[in-house]
Amino acid sequence: MQLELQNITKMFGNVVALDGVSFTAAAPEFVCLLGPSGCGKTTLLRLIAGLSQPDSGRLLLGGEDLTRIPARNRGFGIVFQAYSLFPNMTVAANIGYGLKIRGAAPANIKKRVGELLDLIRLSHLADRYPYQLSGGQQQRVALARAVAVDPKLLLLDEPLSALDAKVRTELRGEIRELQKRLGILTIMVTHDQEEALMLADRIVCMQHGRIAQVGTPDELYTRPQNRFVADFMGVSNLLDQALVREWAAHLLGGVTPPDDHVACIRPEDIVIRPDLRGARVREVQFLGNLSRLQIEWGGGMLVVQETGRTTLTPGAEVGIHISAENCTWVSPQ
Repeated sequence: MQLELQNITKMFGNVVALDGVSFTAAAPEFVCLLGPSGCGKTTLLRLIAGLSQPDSGRLLLGGEDLTRIPARNRGFGIVFQAYSLFPNMTVAANIGYGLKIRGAAPANIKKRVGELLDLIRLSHLADRYPYQLSGGQQQRVALARAVAVDPKLLLLDEPLSALDAKVRTELRGEIRELQKRLGILTIMVTHDQEEALMLADRIVCMQHGRIAQVGTPDELYTRPQNRFVADFMGVSNLLDQALVREWAAHLLGGVTPPDDHVACIRPEDIVIRPDLRGARVREVQFLGNLSRLQIEWGGGMLVVQETGRTTLTPGAEVGIHISAENCTWVSPQ
């Protein structure tokens, strides 16, 4: 089952929300639409769902043109930020609702609901109502309800944004496990880079209604194609031409940077040499499993990352080393 978007464009008045968006995805991929607020990712998800129509372009699933097919006839499962569970229905009734309105036999509904309750590990809460559940439990029920009808495509609109950090981290793993077991093509909207890196087989990184880059999490992190992706995908040191040319002889083995490109160096790829001098620690941030340091060198500032707690303190003089192979040259746009 392959989803194909062909040159999708969407306007809201004079505002271009989507500008010629094209990409393909196929089961059992997990694809994340990633980008800052206003980049068009939620608009694109709504167009895929059939909740909105493009001004131009086509959407195909398995070769069938769904561009003008209403949402109710697309057979997709959708989970929004708000769980939207029926408050007067039990957990089991919520999960089985889609099957019931499709006229499934009661015995089949009971069997399917039981399987999904086991899968989301909530069998013991089958007779409870939504108000009796935690946020994480409600989200599990919403996911189970969405997949109960064996959808062709599962769409997730920032489903974890309302949860606290610990629960969000736990549910990421559960969502990925559920998706892998069911083998459903899944498209998820998120603005959380860590979430996308953890969950996605491929990431569609968006900027101003266009696709900035599509690739695996590793490709977008280690080989960004432009400054926007390099900056958005985690923490990075982005050095312009003047600074790179000044530093190249000392830090990058004298490599000559490509014209009009920006150097992208990840904090973990910079080696601190306490036995050398030439740089000064300006700030130290302890983040639990790592320490992030602001280091001044040659009139510029670098973000450097070390595993665990560092022994360095602000004011310490150190040396730094950057291998040329750890420098990625990206377009300035």
